[in-house]
Amino acid sequence: MVRKQVILENLNCANCASKIEDEVNQIDGLNASMNFISKILTLEAEPEYDFSNAMNQVQTIARKHEPDVVVAEKLDPSSAWENATNTGSFPYENTMLLGEHRDDTTIPEIRSGSDPFETTHAVNQDAGKAAANTKKKIGEILFENTLRKQIIKLIIGSVLFAAGMILQLGDWQELVLFLISYLIAGGTVILKAIKGILRGQAFNENFLMSVATIGAFLIGEYPEGVAVMLFYLIGEIFENQAIGQSRKSISSLMDIRPDYANRLTGEEIRRLSPEEIKIGDVILVNPGERIPLDGKVISGISQVDTAALTGESIPRELKPGSEAFSGFVNKNGVLTIEVTKTFGESTVSKILDLVQNAGSRKAPTEQFITKFANYYTPAVVYSAFALAIIPPLLISGASFADWIYRALVFLVISCPCAFVISIPLGFFGGIGGASKRGILVKGGNFLEALNHVETVIFDKTGTLTKGVFEVVRVNPQPGFSTDDLITYAAYAESHSSHPIALSILKAYQKGVDFRKIQSYEEIAGHGLKVIAFGKQILAGNDKFLMEEGIPFQTQETSGTAVHIAIDRQYAGNLIISDKVKEDAAAAIKDLKALGVRKTVLLTGDKKSMAEKIGAKLGLDAVFSELLPAEKVEKLEMLDAEKTRKGKIVFVGDGINDAPVLARADIGMAMGGLGSDAAIEAADIVLMTDEPSKIVTAIKIAKKTRKIVVQNLVFAFCVKIIFLGLGAFGAATMWEAVFGDTGVAVIAILNSMRMMNTKRL
Repeated sequence: MVRKQVILENLNCANCASKIEDEVNQIDGLNASMNFISKILTLEAEPEYDFSNAMNQVQTIARKHEPDVVVAEKLDPSSAWENATNTGSFPYENTMLLGEHRDDTTIPEIRSGSDPFETTHAVNQDAGKAAANTKKKIGEILFENTLRKQIIKLIIGSVLFAAGMILQLGDWQELVLFLISYLIAGGTVILKAIKGILRGQAFNENFLMSVATIGAFLIGEYPEGVAVMLFYLIGEIFENQAIGQSRKSISSLMDIRPDYANRLTGEEIRRLSPEEIKIGDVILVNPGERIPLDGKVISGISQVDTAALTGESIPRELKPGSEAFSGFVNKNGVLTIEVTKTFGESTVSKILDLVQNAGSRKAPTEQFITKFANYYTPAVVYSAFALAIIPPLLISGASFADWIYRALVFLVISCPCAFVISIPLGFFGGIGGASKRGILVKGGNFLEALNHVETVIFDKTGTLTKGVFEVVRVNPQPGFSTDDLITYAAYAESHSSHPIALSILKAYQKGVDFRKIQSYEEIAGHGLKVIAFGKQILAGNDKFLMEEGIPFQTQETSGTAVHIAIDRQYAGNLIISDKVKEDAAAAIKDLKALGVRKTVLLTGDKKSMAEKIGAKLGLDAVFSELLPAEKVEKLEMLDAEKTRKGKIVFVGDGINDAPVLARADIGMAMGGLGSDAAIEAADIVLMTDEPSKIVTAIKIAKKTRKIVVQNLVFAFCVKIIFLGLGAFGAATMWEAVFGDTGVAVIAILNSMRMMNTKRL
């Protein structure tokens, strides 16, 4: 599937956002997901799909529902840099406007002579400097402008409203004063409602508020009509503030994107965009700079801040030979790094993509609210119309003015803002809060699913154990020396990146001459077949040697045995030891305290070793000596035992366990740093190697759900009560304001609690 993203600036209506999503999904061959909080519309289609026509349709649909929307396609970072260097104009937030260009009045801060970005001059001089000068995104500028205008409108409108209430004026003077106040506070709402009607999209909150308040004026209730618009404006300010805070929490994660890279060529240092750096290039990272690309440290020793990626505050030391990941901040020393991945394949790039697209997978609760709002608004409009017309016709002595007023009150109360804003905001906040703790959740659906976890299945190596292996014993057979056995083992494992292989190479303490290796074959879950020094070398587990028909004597060990056979003669074994992670036992205990019914270990290791670890950690079941395909079979067996709503979580390293990660209800990749397979295969990526982060993820999910349920119950109950009061004439416009704006503000403020994940 090919994915494109479109930013809808000035999209301020959550209900409209859901309608845009629905209509775009009706375009043939296109799947769409709208994230109202980030204002990003994600489009997916087959590789051969022609997006050009679809983009025009998207713009038409968006403008139909929100006339002031500015539609911009997100550009690929490399395209953005190419455009910057070729044209001398850096594209803000990597966007390209569709169908039109911004005029000079759209964003005065950018077009004025006091341009803080100094874009044209900077890019011509140096692309990296231009990027550094464009930290403030265009969306933030638009947001600040909108908020400033709203506050000014509120102040002026409130002053005029207060004057109308206090001063003793004649009827016409009073009407004019309240009308001016009304137009200042609600002019934008009325204009949007009119544009919506002209485009055949009447049923939204703008329409509801306009009908209700204009109706109040027509029946002579001027103060109440103005008050509704003023309080609605207050609600919008709170809403925008909350959304702005949510975006900033995610935007702070976006700051991990490096601005430039210092390429070192001989004695020359040149500052370039990260996209221009190639594999094998050498870069220089000074103190205070962010590491721009993944690589290996060639020279220099320094402490690095990993908090942006892992959520951990304790610095990590890098020295020659250490892996350096993009997004780390260099603290004190100068580091020289050989680049091992292009920017598009780097850790930071994958994380940025993951975080930016997290909102595209909606939780079932979000999906329900979206569908609910589409039917709810038309239903309440028709109900209000019936309330205004039918009772006066059927009830003797009933006045149309009285029942019209009740209908207007009904309309104000019924606005769905509390639902359509607070629910997505809660999940967005949960995803953002988890990211701050080094937990990357790919969507609200996975966050909600964590509330129903019944079984947690663990891989062993690198998940429950440290994955830092050591050769603790060498057992050569007669005719072979210790050095011979280590040499043969090192050459056999020389092409493998498995932790066990790395421990053997470390024990060898010499360089491998790859010219002496004639052939290399890896048998998944078994071992290796290598021809080196003119001999066949077999290196693997018990099962491998049994299948090859090579006799050997099994023995109980406290570690993993790697058996070596030379020209089909058993040469001995190496005992590899691993350590259980410090927080593993506590994590298992905490999971059970959270309601997880079963904890299971799936491993390819020997039965004795696996059962020893299982008993030490208090696991409920242990399955050992498994091939990758057999792990999937065991998971499916456990899946058949769960309840209908129950979920299975698999936690692995994301490399050998990709099939199981994909098969589980929720796949968690442990230690996402540098692991491409982890980020691709898993639904949730734990950026550190701590099993306790599984517990943290579930706690965040439970807190998110609790807040979402609170908002739903509170909003439904209050609205039902006030709708009943309004229908029976016991509620005025003043109560209606609380039933709408008051409920929305309280729900939004409640959702904002998800931004704080320190206390769970």
